[in-house]
Amino acid sequence: MRQVLFEIPGVGIKIFGYGLMLFFAFVGSMNIAARRARREKIDPEIVYDLAIYVFVGGLIGARAFYVFQYWGVRVHGFWEIFEIWKGGIVLYGSILGGTAGFFFYRSLRTFPLVPMLDVIAPALAFGIAIGRIGCFLNGCCYGDTCHLPWAVEFPKGSPPWDAEVARNMIRPDAAHSLPLHPTQLYSTIDGLLLFVLLSAYFPIRRRDGEVMALLMVTYPITRFLIEQIRNDEGVWAAGMTISQLISVGIFAAGLVYWLALSRMPLGRYADSAKLEPAAELAGASR
Repeated sequence: MRQVLFEIPGVGIKIFGYGLMLFFAFVGSMNIAARRARREKIDPEIVYDLAIYVFVGGLIGARAFYVFQYWGVRVHGFWEIFEIWKGGIVLYGSILGGTAGFFFYRSLRTFPLVPMLDVIAPALAFGIAIGRIGCFLNGCCYGDTCHLPWAVEFPKGSPPWDAEVARNMIRPDAAHSLPLHPTQLYSTIDGLLLFVLLSAYFPIRRRDGEVMALLMVTYPITRFLIEQIRNDEGVWAAGMTISQLISVGIFAAGLVYWLALSRMPLGRYADSAKLEPAAELAGASR
């Protein structure tokens, strides 16, 4: 764990690992989506503009979800709401807020909706992978006790150390936490594997929308399983954490979405866009 990566000499500005990884996730995801959009005959400038709305909406949603979930437990005052550089955002809150930002931007500027969803799906998986490195550096989103060779002990003063002291699992003078599952890194590996899967499926999809549908039915499964060995969230309802409940909902929505897509004609936006210049040329020759 390294919450502060370094301090800029002379000005005393601290660069937090969590915030820096979020920045890398945003820039990397945006550029991945823009390059793919260009190949799919979608104006990449739309992606750059859209990214701002998704990022702002995602950030607000992620923090709002965290404040709602942990008010009075980890967030105790008004000004603490804005201390986002210290961590404390919820991925599913980011997805909800980012979705709102996505559709708000589309109300301002029309673009091919379903093809765009496919364009951003692999970028989302990449963003998850990089963002979770930030969670590891911050010490949040930690796992349950673990005795495997790759178990991680977090230092005194870290979120897992604080939680274990509060639960009388370790002494207040302990130098580090108990060995824990590095669930943050599990999530990073998960995001990278999903990125590879979605990227591989992209060129062989039969219809626009299938790549996003694939993300909607795969990520909730892996997230649900990782939640089983996380130790920073309590049971919310039905023996599941709030993230597991949302995972179930997104998985069900993904199945419904895929079923709806299966009833649509075969074909992809990029293929039809490639035919338009040829059709115009043929018309001109007549």
